[in-house]
Amino acid sequence: MKVILLSDIERLGKRGEVVNVRDGFARNYLLPRKLALVADESNLRQLENIRKQIASRETKITRRLMDMAQRLGLVTIKAGIKMGAEGAFGAITNADIAALLEQAGYQVDKHAIVLEEPIKAPGVYDIPVKLGHEITATVKLWVVEEPAG
Repeated sequence: MKVILLSDIERLGKRGEVVNVRDGFARNYLLPRKLALVADESNLRQLENIRKQIASRETKITRRLMDMAQRLGLVTIKAGIKMGAEGAFGAITNADIAALLEQAGYQVDKHAIVLEEPIKAPGVYDIPVKLGHEITATVKLWVVEEPAG
């Protein structure tokens, strides 16, 4: 059965493509979840309109994410870490950074914050935040030392 995809589906295709799938997969999964339309004559005629709608939606989302990336690029957050003679007590994780950004007025999912490893030392760090659609913002994080005890 030929269908027109209404959203990106991994290992099947991108939004707006016409793909051939098994009848059961289309009837039981794609069509009830509104992930695809049957590629009949009327829908194929409307395919160009569907692609234009998808492109305009993508443009709006990309523009919104670029705006958010610019605003996040100007954000500087500050965190404290307790230090002892042996090193840091604890660490600053992506969840901590997400909470600091939320206090600053930005809703960012902790999974979007890219940390190779938790921060365990004072200093200034550039933290990449993946917003989606291959757009990444960089937030500056100042980690200051707090006395232990």
